[in-house]
Amino acid sequence: MKKIWQTFCGYIWWTHPRGSLHYDVMVTLILLFIFVAPFFISFNDKPVERAPHPIAGVILVSPDKDGFIYQVDAAAVPGKDVNAELLRVIEPIAGEVEISRFEKVFDHGKLVAYKVWVPRR
Repeated sequence: MKKIWQTFCGYIWWTHPRGSLHYDVMVTLILLFIFVAPFFISFNDKPVERAPHPIAGVILVSPDKDGFIYQVDAAAVPGKDVNAELLRVIEPIAGEVEISRFEKVFDHGKLVAYKVWVPRR
């Protein structure tokens, strides 16, 4: 019984020498768990489904020192709540993000786009 207990403790504390039968059994069990468990256990790790924005072609993304700058066409932001509308347009591309600030871009006095700063996560 003592030998069985020592073997069991060896599995728990990973004390069996590399290349031994017990070491190979432990590695095999770990690999089996990694490759077989997703078929039997639901880990609920699916990405969030997001519908692509219909005007996604008018968004320019450029890197910034703290994150990214998104330039969104003004036609893609029809509502009064600009922050929420910008999130609605950017999130299908970037995932769940937080807007740090945004600026309006004018051309000859007409609003043409919004520059949106999004920090890295």
